[in-house]
Amino acid sequence: MKVIGLIGGMSWESSAQYYQIINQTTRDRIHPLENAKSLMFTVNFHEIERLQHAGAWDEAGAILANAAKRLELGGADCVVLCTNTMHKLSHFITDAVQIPLLHIADATAKAVVARGIKRIGLLGTGFTMEHEFYKGRLEQFFDLEVLTPQKPDRDIVHRIIYDELCAGLVKQDSKLEYIRIMQHLVEAGAEGIILGCTEIMLLVGQADSSVPVFDTTTLHAIAAVDFALAD
Repeated sequence: MKVIGLIGGMSWESSAQYYQIINQTTRDRIHPLENAKSLMFTVNFHEIERLQHAGAWDEAGAILANAAKRLELGGADCVVLCTNTMHKLSHFITDAVQIPLLHIADATAKAVVARGIKRIGLLGTGFTMEHEFYKGRLEQFFDLEVLTPQKPDRDIVHRIIYDELCAGLVKQDSKLEYIRIMQHLVEAGAEGIILGCTEIMLLVGQADSSVPVFDTTTLHAIAAVDFALAD
């Protein structure tokens, strides 16, 4: 079994889900007492959030590179960055270490393509929905058409992530807002919805959508187990 290296803390609410899913999946596949070999380096999300909104991406990238180096030195065989948004800076990690980065967009896109879906709706932080690092990867490497909400709804999705979900707050009125926004994407032609922020799965899931939902947290965590258990 390979050692999974996790960069967590963005936010720790979703990082805890990664740890749980990885170990539950490992147990289910092997033995009731089996768990994954893993290391987690947790960054200070308050510091990361300030750098994000200040546009200081290089400084944030240096923090991720340092975290990845620590995981590699600790014996990790791969890096799992437990956030969608910070994959904007994935090159800082791949430039810093020799072990592979398991990209969250790749794990998600493979699941979308396997369902035969071509037009996919994307929810996430404003950075994920509006910058090209995520949408562009889905379009370029997986031939997907990516739909995002209109600007007012993107602002709502972003605000709920940072002000509520990252702080451990799950509110019914926010859930209803997400369901409304997801339905608008379906009406615009989306054949499925990517929950493109690792906290969103705390708020909505498949039961809240009329089309397939792709939970990036679960898909990424399972991809890590696949890597760890591969021959």
